[in-house]
Amino acid sequence: MKKLNVVLAVFLVSVLILLTACTKKTKDDFVLNIGYYGILCEAPVHIAYEKGYFKDEGIEVELIKLASGTAFDSLTAGRIDAGFALLAAIIPPLSNGLPAKITSALHTGCDVTLVKADSGIKKATDLRGKKVGIPSMTASPAVYAKRVLADNGVDIRAESSQVEFVIYNVSDLPIVLANGTVDAIAMNEPTATIAANQYGYVALFDSAVDEPYKDQYCCASYVSDRLVEKHKDITEKFTRAIQKASAYIQGHQEEITRIQIEKNYVPGDPVINAEVLKKFNYIPSVSGAYKQFTVLAPQLQSIGMVSKDVDVVALQKNSFVELKGLDAKYK
Repeated sequence: MKKLNVVLAVFLVSVLILLTACTKKTKDDFVLNIGYYGILCEAPVHIAYEKGYFKDEGIEVELIKLASGTAFDSLTAGRIDAGFALLAAIIPPLSNGLPAKITSALHTGCDVTLVKADSGIKKATDLRGKKVGIPSMTASPAVYAKRVLADNGVDIRAESSQVEFVIYNVSDLPIVLANGTVDAIAMNEPTATIAANQYGYVALFDSAVDEPYKDQYCCASYVSDRLVEKHKDITEKFTRAIQKASAYIQGHQEEITRIQIEKNYVPGDPVINAEVLKKFNYIPSVSGAYKQFTVLAPQLQSIGMVSKDVDVVALQKNSFVELKGLDAKYK
């Protein structure tokens, strides 16, 4: 009996050690799934991965290529844990219960609306009664175009819109503008510059150079509520790595665009892409995202992209996660 008790004790200790090891292994083996579209301004995601900033933080990452406009559905479905988005594009889903938190603003610029050089369309109000091709209703260039139109007094509310927005594949947008199916197209960079160079299109709106948008944070990093609740430490590490990559981009645009093309993140020519990237301003800031939310949420509510019943002040508070010390280093 004594020998049996000893054997049983050894067995129980072994099981305890095994369970502890498995628990530790599960935690250590957590893989952070980050969604991306393959656009130029996503450089912080691409560079944090390629330069090992995520590894430096001790987190294992998998980058998942997404179709345009599917990031928030992918996050809700649990396919991704984190991503990169236009602030104005993520606020409406957040107001509708998207289970996510914004972690840091990353840069200015990046969305363009193009027209034919001989179209006669010179200003936002010229688009009244016209068609605008977009990659999806929630894609960042569509949201940016709607902001500019609304700022210039053009009604873009769903029930009374003076502009018709039509969805096409990104690759088809330059073609439908060329054949006259639409009167303008809204695109991300560098596909906007590629289309402009190939077809002779001109920029009607450009968030990297037009006032007041060029001085406003446009894009930010975000994470799922699940990640915040279960892995707050990984949320902080992800944000720190993405901020570090964002800060590195400023002044290293030629290197960045070369890496993006060599690793098949972004199409185009590295020299042209670098010139476009230089129009953006990469100064990562948590407080910058919070401040920009104050500007965007009421505006989006006024044009019907956020319900009038939403308390935008409460929405702002609920859309961020406190990450101490991340602003101080990179602000």
